[in-house]
Amino acid sequence: METRENAPEVLREFLIYHETIKGHSQKTVDEYYLDLRTFFRYIKLKRGLVPKGTDFESISIQDVNLDFVSSITLTDVYDFLGYLSRQRPSGPDKVGLSPSTRARKIATLRSFYKYLTVKAKKLEKNPVADLDSPKVKKTLPRYLSLDESRSLLASVDGKHKARDLCILTLFLNCGLRISELVDLNLSDLRADSLRIRGKGGKEREVFLNDACIAAVRAYLEERQHIQAVDKNALFLSARRTRITRATVHNLVKKHLKHAGLDADRYSAHKLRHTAATLMLRGGVDVRTLQELLGHEHLNTTQIYTHVESESLRRAARLNPLSDFNPEK
Repeated sequence: METRENAPEVLREFLIYHETIKGHSQKTVDEYYLDLRTFFRYIKLKRGLVPKGTDFESISIQDVNLDFVSSITLTDVYDFLGYLSRQRPSGPDKVGLSPSTRARKIATLRSFYKYLTVKAKKLEKNPVADLDSPKVKKTLPRYLSLDESRSLLASVDGKHKARDLCILTLFLNCGLRISELVDLNLSDLRADSLRIRGKGGKEREVFLNDACIAAVRAYLEERQHIQAVDKNALFLSARRTRITRATVHNLVKKHLKHAGLDADRYSAHKLRHTAATLMLRGGVDVRTLQELLGHEHLNTTQIYTHVESESLRRAARLNPLSDFNPEK
């Protein structure tokens, strides 16, 4: 199976640029490669450059070069989008990728050709410069209410109570990503803050409130008696190794069920949404929230401003002119 390590040179240079210069994570760079591999496989199939009946997943792209890349037209890209929406399987019972997934692939193509024309200057013309993205329906993030959040924290019990309560407390108070939480080391702890390694290796400092400090202290008291296999990891699994994403997902689901909440509706990432929502309601401004959550762009944070609708209604009622009637 082809991997990005043996990708053709024109793709490999693009991937190296994003990993070394742009500082994107390996996961993001891998997604870029998979998106481009799917695109060039489709173009080869469309142009009859592979034998009839060839399995799509076995089409090699190692012969893709600059001449091939420069021959792409806007029509090719729209045909590719049509293929994604009609034929590309998105699951066992579904055909066609979602608009959001298609939009991501378009973003990858845009980035690839922008690199070739603007950064590497290997192409003079960008064939996707006028490409429109699929319309993506915006959905508001799901989140727990304040009472539900309290119920979740109050219901935590079991063998790993101190650890699980600390994890849930950090999720709900600090809005951490699950990847950021599992990557935490003991050395990332400060007296009243955490050093967080976010997307693209970007570091930020998150301050801890009293609830977080108490939860961390309680867990550390328990952790110091564990002979850890991974001595650096803050959170340990039952096997005394660094806790995994899967374990965190499972413990969140378990405690949601124990609290009588819908475990199918909520997840670890929804706890991040909950933290953002509760902080906005508590008066945190959106710029501060952007820094706290580690969002690169403000518009990513602004999705949470939906929770302020009640505050806006209250502001309208408090306006001195709210009850003024010019007829009286």
